[in-house]
Amino acid sequence: MTDSTHRLPSNAGYAENADSLVLRYESISFEDIYGALAAFVPEGGQAIDVGAGTGRDAAALAARGFSVVAVEPTAEMRAHGQRLHSEPAITWCDDLLPDLSRVRALGIEADFVLMTAVWMHLTEEERQRALPNVTSLLKPGGRLLMSIRKGPVPAGARMFEVPIEPFIEAARAEGLELLKMMRSEDMHARPGVSWTKLAFEKTKRT
Repeated sequence: MTDSTHRLPSNAGYAENADSLVLRYESISFEDIYGALAAFVPEGGQAIDVGAGTGRDAAALAARGFSVVAVEPTAEMRAHGQRLHSEPAITWCDDLLPDLSRVRALGIEADFVLMTAVWMHLTEEERQRALPNVTSLLKPGGRLLMSIRKGPVPAGARMFEVPIEPFIEAARAEGLELLKMMRSEDMHARPGVSWTKLAFEKTKRT
């Protein structure tokens, strides 16, 4: 990965491609993406969708009975989300990993945190900073569901390889126990792209 890629913001490429990305994102569902892992989503409560994009997943969670904080740092993506998914159960928030300072300032202890296609946009150092911040959003017994992309980096984007086993160990050290892991091919059939999807439960207060 080049130095210039490291200097890009973690949400690089989303603003200029928002109009085309919304069509791709909205063409598949939360259940399509997570499959059997969707069974690990709690029965309603408070949810935080980190990197909410167009709000597709936030809307799916609202339909399951959650109040959702939809966290999206790209203004163009937030605008699409607020237009497409105006459910009163969804509150939009402009915030960014690794710090999530605005979300953490809300003082929420969530039942569920979702991070779809987010983690690989962070450098290793940023992931080390981000993990305790994400974990702190969950109440004990709360669940985290996430997907991590592997494969070629699109032009203008910022993505990094995420070694999965070391990440699982780091999550365990933060009090997140792995419930299930799945690997799948890309739903849009992009060459060389695959996904790792993980469900965790927070086992202790942090």
